[in-house]
Amino acid sequence: MVNSRDSLDLAPFASTEARSVEWLISDAPVPYPDAIAAMETRAAAIAAGEAPELVWLLEHPPLYTSGTSGRPSDMLETRFPVFETGRGGQVTYHGPGQRVVYLMLDLKRRRPDVRAYVASLEALIIRTLAAFNIKGERREDRVGVWVARPDKGAGHEDKIAAIGVRLKRWVSLHGISINVEPDLSHFNAIVPCGIVDPRYGVTSLVDLGHPATMTDLDVALRQAFEDVFGALEAPTIAQRQTAS
Repeated sequence: MVNSRDSLDLAPFASTEARSVEWLISDAPVPYPDAIAAMETRAAAIAAGEAPELVWLLEHPPLYTSGTSGRPSDMLETRFPVFETGRGGQVTYHGPGQRVVYLMLDLKRRRPDVRAYVASLEALIIRTLAAFNIKGERREDRVGVWVARPDKGAGHEDKIAAIGVRLKRWVSLHGISINVEPDLSHFNAIVPCGIVDPRYGVTSLVDLGHPATMTDLDVALRQAFEDVFGALEAPTIAQRQTAS
């Protein structure tokens, strides 16, 4: 299937500056309000030239978020807390077993092009999945990364990763989430990303038969990030650290 984002030149997103991007992993679940506050603080510091860019890997406790295009009708049940958020997109689920990646990158210095940035995030996910022999694909009419599921029937496919971004002074906030081994039943309480077609579901690495750990994913993700966006600093592990 042809996708116009497939032809975008993503090379300009690689940083040309000497300073590498910080890579932070939180190994304890981070409450959503804490993550948002930390991102806002760090993004402001990046825009002011007072802090390096940051990629922050974490998991959230079970929760739902509703983006700028979210609709009340997309919430079928309120099983967990719901947070209104400034990212683009509609309603999604976050929880244990899902790798959330918040990227605070200075697009003004890299490339001030939102559409190409979203395509670069898709490329990041697709390269990461390829390390597990999973073919992730873009879709022209749907943001995120999808996996064909012919085993479920003709035309069936599942979403394995979501994308939702926001920019402040050309510094990115929010980012991507990749399903490693979350409880997929929690997606049943929402209309994920507003998509109601029964042919389109949600999947994970483990659901596809790839028993990967979060550490396995992080290793693949780091390599893919350097391929798309450039050099990283040595990883920092934080038991309960925010991004500020």
